[in-house]
Amino acid sequence: MPASLPMEAECTPACPIAAASEILSGKWTTLIFRDLFRGTRRYSELQVSLAGISPRILAERLRMLEDQGLVHRKVIPTVPPRTEYTLTEKGRRIEPVLVAMAGFGQMLQEATLPEADRDGMASLEGMAGAGEGARLGATAE
Repeated sequence: MPASLPMEAECTPACPIAAASEILSGKWTTLIFRDLFRGTRRYSELQVSLAGISPRILAERLRMLEDQGLVHRKVIPTVPPRTEYTLTEKGRRIEPVLVAMAGFGQMLQEATLPEADRDGMASLEGMAGAGEGARLGATAE
């Protein structure tokens, strides 16, 4: 991992940030990753979880992620056929990026809450031990 951000004067195809941005661009891609970090998902489960995504866009994004070697697609020969999607080892390497995005998103949400709501949120998080060793997709069971 680079020690610092690459700061080329121009955005070229050799820029690693441009390469990552090409994969992560679009409204739904990071949310597909979020869902797949929870484990293997069927196409229909992804469609329900990603309320508002069109079947065409979901299929395009999944195909692109599969073409990039980030997602594995498994077709189960049943009637009707079932399709399952799982992150590959390469796809799992995006976890630190999504964890950072989640932290940044939480900071943005907290910054827009009135002070009284922030105080209540902080006390609830403290009681639950939030933020201590949390991992993306982990659930409290």
